[in-house]
Parts: sequence; structure tokens; C-alpha cells
Amino acid sequence: MTTLLTIIIFLISYCLLMVEKWNRATVALTGGVLLLICNVYEWEEAFGFIDWDTIALLFSMMVLVSITKKTGVFTYVAIRLAQLVKGRPVPLLIVSALFTAVGSAFLDNVTTVLLFVPVLLSLVKQLQLPSFPYLVTTIFASNIGGAATLIGDPPNIMIGQAVEHFTFLSFLNNMGPVVLIVFIVTLIILIFLFKNKLHYNEKLALEFMKKDANEHLEKNQLLVRSLSVLFLTIAGFMLHPFIHMDITTIAVSGALLLLFTTDHLLDVEHVFQEVEWVTLFFFMGLFMLVGGLQTVGLIDELARAMVWVSDGDLPFTSMMMLWSSGILSGVVDNIPFVAAMIPVVQELQGYGMMNVDPIWWSLALGACLGGNGTLIGASANVVVAGLAASYKEPIPFLKFALYGIPILILSLCICTVYIFLRYLLPFLS
Repeated sequence: MTTLLTIIIFLISYCLLMVEKWNRATVALTGGVLLLICNVYEWEEAFGFIDWDTIALLFSMMVLVSITKKTGVFTYVAIRLAQLVKGRPVPLLIVSALFTAVGSAFLDNVTTVLLFVPVLLSLVKQLQLPSFPYLVTTIFASNIGGAATLIGDPPNIMIGQAVEHFTFLSFLNNMGPVVLIVFIVTLIILIFLFKNKLHYNEKLALEFMKKDANEHLEKNQLLVRSLSVLFLTIAGFMLHPFIHMDITTIAVSGALLLLFTTDHLLDVEHVFQEVEWVTLFFFMGLFMLVGGLQTVGLIDELARAMVWVSDGDLPFTSMMMLWSSGILSGVVDNIPFVAAMIPVVQELQGYGMMNVDPIWWSLALGACLGGNGTLIGASANVVVAGLAASYKEPIPFLKFALYGIPILILSLCICTVYIFLRYLLPFLS
């Protein structure tokens, strides 16, 4: 009876998260509390299921970016990039994709689109360009760029915290090459599809070139200190295997250092108000829901089923993980999917599969790139869609899917070749 109740609560919570009619944090936490009411686990166990390292890392990055954005540096960079290409539509599409991809890799993709999309919508409005091509490109670039690093996409953060030997550099080394290939191929396709819809208005471009980007930049102590601490924190991420400090400690230290050094320059309480608390509580509820599945043994059964289907064959299991995570992440948000799959991969080691690293990379690539399939495939997609709607530039669900699904399939095909050649070929000889 307990197992059946757990499955029902999990599935109902999942469906409510998919339809997005209720706040996702409320849904996830309600599901977790219902498991408590049904005596699936006690409070102590529930708190034990929450990955506090992931919560602390996300919170710290939110604080760092919240303070840095007050300097206007992100708006300044976006305007300067647009002026660098002289307001020409196709080059603007390219630089906006590059800006989003790089920002998503080193700040995280949700934060990047929150900062960049309002600026982007303002730019395309001034140049009288259609917003849809730029919004779609931004979504694709955020998910692709975020896949490259440990902190770029929430699924990567969760996987990085679950596997001790995965570092910031190991993500760059293993995910970076294929992400770069997918990004270049995707950008070429988007340019080909959109170039005839992007018309250059020379008069408006000349007016835009006269804008002074410096008006948006606060050249003060806050700018120097926030950028210094932000770059220092990112450097710490890259060096953490050598300085023997885990990535969460580095992020928390960076956030606290910036709060202390800017305490007299801004209202710290306002900084905490700008933290995306909904996202953090959503993660907590999600971990509690997945913890219920672990408690009743469903995760263990799922792991056994995967081993039975694949017969313990590593190449087959990796490919199955890549395509299933990619396709399912296109249909449902990739965060709850990865939260459910992490303990499954961990259980696989208990069934004789000792080298599961290729499976981890398959899960990460499938989940991150699968988010491009539909508007509900990733948190960044939902954020961009919400921002666009608030600016009266809605993104039609089906129209997006017409671009997203082919890009998703192509990305998975590229990743299949990459994973096969880099990790699986030795196991077939």
C-alpha cells in the first residue's frame, strides 16, 4: 500500500509540474509533505534526501549574480556586442547566441537568460526585428552552453554533486568538445532557417549606434569588487582539484566575500529578496519526492530493470540512457528527470557495472540537450517563455517544437557518435 501511494503521489506531482498551472515549488513541496503524512519516511529522513550541497551552490551563484547585475555590466556588454556588429540582424543573432552560451556555461543558464532576455527584447524592438528567431536561438544556446560545465545547467550541478571525482575541469574536458560541435551545427542551421526573415534597417541601425552603452554601467567600487569576486570564484571552480576545496565551499566563500566587501555599498536584505527562492524550494521538494521512491525500493527495481534489459552491456546502457534522457527531457522538465535517474545510475554499480562514467556523461548530455525539444523541456525555456509573454512577445508551443524537436534529434545523433568513439569503442573490441 505504501509503495502504491508513493507512486501515485510522485506521478500526480510530476503531471502537475508538467501542466505548469501551479507554482512548481508548491507542487514539489506538497508532494514531499504528502509522503510524510503517509508515513513513507520521517522528517529526519526527508532532510537527509535533500542535496544541501546543490542548494548551497545554487544559492551562492544567485547571490553573486544578483549583486553583479546591479552594476549594469551585463546590459553594457549586450549593447556593446550589438554595436560591434553594427546592428546587423544575422551577426546580432550570432553574438547573442555566443553571449548566451558563454554566460550559461559560467553563470548557469537560468540566471543568464533572466539577465539577457529583457535586454535582447529591447534591442530587437529598437531595430524592428522579429523576436522569435532571437528568443529561440537564446533558448537553444542556453541549454547547449549550460551543458558544457558543472555549474552551467541544474542537471549538471546535481550530477556533479552526486559523483565525487567529477570536477569543473572534468565536465569541460568531457562535455566541452561535443557541446562546441553541437553549438556550431545548431547555429549554422538557425542562420540558414532565419536569415530571410531578418531584414536590415540601416536608418534604425545608425540611430542605435549612437546609443551610449556607458549610461547603463555603474563605474564604482561595486563594479570592481563584484567582477573581481565573480572571476575569482570561477577561477576557484577550475582550480578546485588542485586547491583541495569542493566546489560548493568555493561558491559559498565567494558569495560571502562579496556580501562582506559590498555591505556598505548596497542593501543586503534586498539582495536576499532577489534570490530565486522558488527555484531553491522546488529543488528541496523534488529531492523529497525522489527520496520517497528510494525508500520504497522503486529506484533499486528500476536499476535492476535497466541491467536486465541491457544485460549489463555498458555500450547499450549508455546509448539507452542518452536517448531516453534526451527524449524524455524534451517532454518533461529535465531537473526532476535527472533527480530520479541519479540514484538509478548509482545503483547500477551494485549490479556489476563498475565503470559507469560513460553512463553519467550520457545522462548529462541527454538531459541538457533534450531540454531543447519543447518549451517545458528545461527551466531556462520556461523562464524565457515567461519573460517573452510579459513583453507581449509570446512563443507558440507548437511553433517552438517544430524547431526544437529536429535540433534535439540532431544533437542526440552527434552525441551518439561522440560517446561511441570516445568512451565505448574499447568495450566493443
